[in-house]
Amino acid sequence: MGFFRALRTLLGLFSTLTGGWLAYSSLMINHKMKIGSAISTVRSVFHGKNSCLLSYYADTSAGGRPLVLLHSINAAGSGYEVRPIFEQYRGTRPVYALDLPGFGFSERSDREYSITLYVNAIVDFLRYLESDPADVIALSLTSEFAARAALHHPELFHSLTLVSPTGFTQRDNQNAIQQTENNGTSDGVYRAFSNPLWSQAFYDLLVTKPSIRFFLGQSFAGQMDEGLAEYSYLTTHQPGARFAPLYFVSGKLFSRDILDEVYRKISPPVLVLYDTDPNISFDRLPEMVNQENWRLRRIPGTRGLPHFERMDKVAEALDQFWKEHRLEK
Repeated sequence: MGFFRALRTLLGLFSTLTGGWLAYSSLMINHKMKIGSAISTVRSVFHGKNSCLLSYYADTSAGGRPLVLLHSINAAGSGYEVRPIFEQYRGTRPVYALDLPGFGFSERSDREYSITLYVNAIVDFLRYLESDPADVIALSLTSEFAARAALHHPELFHSLTLVSPTGFTQRDNQNAIQQTENNGTSDGVYRAFSNPLWSQAFYDLLVTKPSIRFFLGQSFAGQMDEGLAEYSYLTTHQPGARFAPLYFVSGKLFSRDILDEVYRKISPPVLVLYDTDPNISFDRLPEMVNQENWRLRRIPGTRGLPHFERMDKVAEALDQFWKEHRLEK
């Protein structure tokens, strides 16, 4: 009897805490926080022909080949993630940073956020520029979408740089999110996370200030960038902010076939910038050494966001890569 009494007490406590958080999320958390631009420059919008309403930052004060920057996909993704690269090259060439669907000032409606949507958004934007083929830089999971875009539309890419890209982790070392796609449970996980009764409260748990600082801190070898941490909190507390991230945390945006079916087959020159990452590994990255169009460059002393901690080394690697392949316009 003592065991069952204790179990009932624990279940009652859990129910009380859950109900309390649901009420707190609904009534006390501001989901319409005031937010400014992630990058101090001109911001514009256009409607992607095959995607959705897309927002982007631009500095076109200089001529030359366009540089397009793509932030990562996570619970708190934003254009702020590419801000150091934007600032490094603005004024020397046209530089753009795209807000991907479900993030920043792009459309955050309650819709399906799929691999196809993100690939289409990248292609839509590159076509929208109506310019020479672009040098594209993509972060983390977005590397997979950019690579798919380059595979199917190589004419839009002059080069592709992948920063801490996913897709090179041995299957038995993959994290829980990646494994849901591999074992076929991502649809069920998504249905559980996205239940309208608790999806907002669940997302609010993921993006509390302590949670953001914990996970973001793992991506820095040294001190975390405070501006990025603050902006991550603001951008996650906007109308519709939860919709795209719930697809991410369910594992629905990862691809099992990305290495063999996409990375190995893309034709534009590719540079990979990496060191260590808290959520993925690069076990299979050495397999790309023999790919004629691939170059690998380690940025020592960094984690998932090397351009925040060693922008000097990142710029050196980029400039050398573009020069080596005669990619300057």
